[in-house]
Amino acid sequence: MVRGIPPPKLDDAPLAPGLYVVATPIGNLRDITLRALDVLAAADLVLAEDTRVAGKLLSAYGLSAKLERYDDHVAERSLPKAMAALADGKRVALISDAGTPLVSDPGYRLVRDAAAAGLPVFPIPGASAVLAGLSVAGLPTDRFLFVGFPPPKSAARRTFFEELSPLRATLVFFEGGSRLAASLADMAAVFGPREAVVCRELTKLYETLYRGPLPALAGDPKLDAPKGEIVILVGPGHAAEATPVDIDTALADALKRLRPAEAAAEVAKALGLSRRDVYQRAMAMRAGK
Repeated sequence: MVRGIPPPKLDDAPLAPGLYVVATPIGNLRDITLRALDVLAAADLVLAEDTRVAGKLLSAYGLSAKLERYDDHVAERSLPKAMAALADGKRVALISDAGTPLVSDPGYRLVRDAAAAGLPVFPIPGASAVLAGLSVAGLPTDRFLFVGFPPPKSAARRTFFEELSPLRATLVFFEGGSRLAASLADMAAVFGPREAVVCRELTKLYETLYRGPLPALAGDPKLDAPKGEIVILVGPGHAAEATPVDIDTALADALKRLRPAEAAAEVAKALGLSRRDVYQRAMAMRAGK
C-alpha cells in the first residue's frame, strides 16, 4: 500500500437493474477487479457455472450473495427463472468462471435472450486467457483471431488448420493437455515453422510459457500431455509472393480509377511490393508495353 493513500472501498452507489457479465479470475484470485466486487456485492442473484469455484471467490472477499448454478445441465430451467428476475428489475450477475469471452459457457444464451428482450446487459471486464496469452506471446497483435478448440480428430484438425493457414493474423487456440502434442504436430505439418507460444496455467502457480517454431514445440517432451489449461498462439503466415500476372491484374483495375502514382501506391501496399517497381510497371502498361 502507498503510504498516505487509504485502501479503496466498494462503491455503495445503487446498482442499476440488468444483467452483468462479470469476468472473474482465471487462476489468481487477486485478478478480480474492484468494479466486479461492487457488482457481486450488490447483485440480487449471482449465476455461476460452478458454484464451488464462485463460492471460494465470494468467500475470499467476504461477500455473501444468492448464488445459483447455471450450466448446461440446468440451463433449460434456470434460463426462464433468470429472465423473469431481469424482467422484474432485478440485478443479475453472470459469472464467467474461466474469464471472458463466454467460451464453452452456457451463459451466452442468457446474454442473447436478455438482449433480444430489450433488457440491459452490462460488461464487467477482467481476466481473459486470450488477452493474457497475447500480451506475453511477443507475436503481432494488430490482427489476431481467436478460433477456440481445434477438432479432436487429426484429419478434421488438419482441415481446420488448412482453412486458417492463409490468414495473416496471429491465431489463438485453446487445447486440452491430453491432445496438445497431437495438435502441435498437426500445426507443424500445416503451418510449417511459424513462431508459436504455448501458455500453460496462465496466472496460476505453475504458469509456464514455451516459445519456438512449431516443429520444435511439437517435438518437446515437456509438451507431451501436460496438465492444466493450455493456450496456443501461432504467429501469422507470410503472403505468397505476387506473380507478374497478379501485379498486372491489380494495376489494370487500379488504373481505371486512379492516376499511375496513386495506382502504384495502392497495389504496392496491397501486395507488399516496392512502390518504385510497381510505378515503373504502371507507366509501361500506360505506354502499351
